[in-house]
Amino acid sequence: MSAVSVFVTRFELTGPAAKGERQMKIKQLDVKGFRSLKDVSWRPGDLNVVIGQNGTGKSNLLRVFEVIAASAHGRLSKHIQAAGGMGAIVWDGVAPSIFIRLAFEELNHEYEIELSRIGKSSSYRVQRESLTGSEFWIREGQVSTKHIERIDGQDFYRYLPFEQLTKKDASQEETLLSIPFPINSDITAFREGLNQIAVYHDLNVGQDSPIRQPAIARFEKRVDPDGKNLVPVLHTLYSEDREFKRDMDSAMRAAFGDDYEELVFPPAADQRVQLRVRWRTLKREQSAADLSDGTLRFLLLLTVLNAPDPPMLIAIDEPETGLHPAMMSIIAEYAVEAATRTQLVFTTHSAQFLDAFTENKPTTTVATWENGETTLHTLEGEDLAYWLEDYSLGYLFKSGQLEAMT
Repeated sequence: MSAVSVFVTRFELTGPAAKGERQMKIKQLDVKGFRSLKDVSWRPGDLNVVIGQNGTGKSNLLRVFEVIAASAHGRLSKHIQAAGGMGAIVWDGVAPSIFIRLAFEELNHEYEIELSRIGKSSSYRVQRESLTGSEFWIREGQVSTKHIERIDGQDFYRYLPFEQLTKKDASQEETLLSIPFPINSDITAFREGLNQIAVYHDLNVGQDSPIRQPAIARFEKRVDPDGKNLVPVLHTLYSEDREFKRDMDSAMRAAFGDDYEELVFPPAADQRVQLRVRWRTLKREQSAADLSDGTLRFLLLLTVLNAPDPPMLIAIDEPETGLHPAMMSIIAEYAVEAATRTQLVFTTHSAQFLDAFTENKPTTTVATWENGETTLHTLEGEDLAYWLEDYSLGYLFKSGQLEAMT
């Protein structure tokens, strides 16, 4: 009898998200053996703020998202090598493996990978991997919710449907998810969602940074994690999207007053454009090279949060760096709106940034350091509500009450 395969309940997870539309959403993240995250489970909301003292491991949570993006993009090996190999990123240098599990709201999808360290070396292999969901394949009376599965680092499967891969088709250092599937495959849509995760930290806005220089005029709509393509992204969106231009101008006027007029992008040599700011009281526009570090950071954050087609998750490390306190309320306002279209994660030390969220309170998670590992405590329930009746998040953070609640 010939094999007959049927895929039940197709899903479309990614694609341009209009204002007010959401893409994929993580409902739970489990991590074991990665850096200071020995064994944590976290349930993020739409808009998240992670607080904690220096050295508690807040930034390691963001690094998990970088690993996820790299694994979906087929550059996991390079990412781990750049981090110093497995010995540098496993917990305490001795954990035998790294395990990451993501559960999504969409159709109960779950994706998990385990990276097993090979002896005491810096090398590893993908020990196991799976992508499951509530939709299912039916073949000759057998039902499976597995779309991808790798078992014990040896047997390779991808269900498209029930297709077995040989070892030549799959590297032991890369995920099956990163292998190209047919262009209309739902697995491809899932992979694209993960590999577009954007994590912003250690942004270089110094005088010699690319962000201050003229850039090649090309069509780009998302700011890269290193921020170097800010100028072409701003040029594209500001020139072609009226709503984006209106929102950017509104935010700049809120920060700098009516003296701000607009952004301009005069041509430079070799098909390049410059970023300049036009002020009403100045005859000459101010170039990106002359803008303050804080102004450039403000423009970058606004561009990331205001982009009409955001990735499924945006994580920003210490957005308050270099910003005047008055700018924090503007960033918070744009973050609240962006969280209707994408999942946002901020790490912060700033009580003023927490206070900037007035009516729409973020999901607040406290990172602490206990017995050599990071613990994550999400504040919720009656205790937090009681304190917020009389005090702001920023006050509770500064006074130590938020950490006491954990």
